[in-house]
Amino acid sequence: MMKYGWSKLAILVAAALAALSGAALAAVPAMPHYRFENFTTANGLPDNHVYAVLVDGDRIWAGTNNGLGLYENHHWKTFTTKDGLAHRAVLSLAVDKRTGDVWAGTMGGLSRISGGRIDTFTQLNSGLSNDVVYGVSIEGENVWVATAAGGSRLNLRTGQWDLYNERDTPMVEIWVYGVSATPTKVYYAVWGSGVLEYDQKTKLWDRYEDPDGETELVLFKDQGLIHEITSSVSYVDNVLWVSTYFGDSRYDGRYWHNFLTKDSGLPSNFTNVVKGVDANHAWFCTDKGLAYYDGKNWAVYRPSLTTGKPEMMVRDAQGHVTEVPVTTAPAHNYINNIDFQGGDIWVATSKGLSHGILQH
Repeated sequence: MMKYGWSKLAILVAAALAALSGAALAAVPAMPHYRFENFTTANGLPDNHVYAVLVDGDRIWAGTNNGLGLYENHHWKTFTTKDGLAHRAVLSLAVDKRTGDVWAGTMGGLSRISGGRIDTFTQLNSGLSNDVVYGVSIEGENVWVATAAGGSRLNLRTGQWDLYNERDTPMVEIWVYGVSATPTKVYYAVWGSGVLEYDQKTKLWDRYEDPDGETELVLFKDQGLIHEITSSVSYVDNVLWVSTYFGDSRYDGRYWHNFLTKDSGLPSNFTNVVKGVDANHAWFCTDKGLAYYDGKNWAVYRPSLTTGKPEMMVRDAQGHVTEVPVTTAPAHNYINNIDFQGGDIWVATSKGLSHGILQH
């Protein structure tokens, strides 16, 4: 009886532990899982350092350090300066959905790829502010550009260029790292000047600054932009997402909310690019992995910083972190850019381009 009793007790304890384990597992937020396939020069990518990625229907464009790559029908094609590309280093990409033209911002000018032809705009042949083009955004018939010496706008119907710098906008510095243009608002991420907002209706500019100044310390939480050193902007569903090298911010037109590693699921405060999916969901491209935020919970996808093995970490709204078993990861943990293809993601890293295939 004693032996039987202990066996029965062991079974009950094991069942209880299993139930607790199952409950804990069930409590992990349901975050998207991906199977990553990675592209490098070994299978056709022009260069392993990928600055930008653009999803154009079934075609994928990759802006690399040594040419513009086009992935179509499982094959890579490379465009170089020999084909008319402004410069071999392609920093930014955008597509005009009306015409299908692809715009590439490079270290040596702005190139338009249209029907197999490449036209290039530079300081010498156009009204481009500077030949180093960090960002491009298409809005209607306007091409908005972020450069190393201010912003520019090209009206495709009239061919007129407008320049934006410290003389006619509130920007103090003129190093413009990113631009997000919509029919109502246009936002510029300006290195050292925070975020500039242009109202399309009133034609007036506004500026959002860090209330703490340029200090790296956050003295006033959620009181404004987290830092003056902005690296990108994304405006979607009337919500502004801003990335900096010292944390990230979300602004809904009334309230600011800031994200830091110490109180969020960000793997690093150093963020190259943020891309909003909608008002509550966004992706953060950091130097220590790719992060996804669903409005409450976080997921991080990367090769482990210590072992290099694939890892996925999920952080719930209460701050509990769970490691989710995975067998693949993005090509590298230094993430430069991201774009979306249905439920899939395409990720530009410093050591390859990654295709995250959504697993159901």
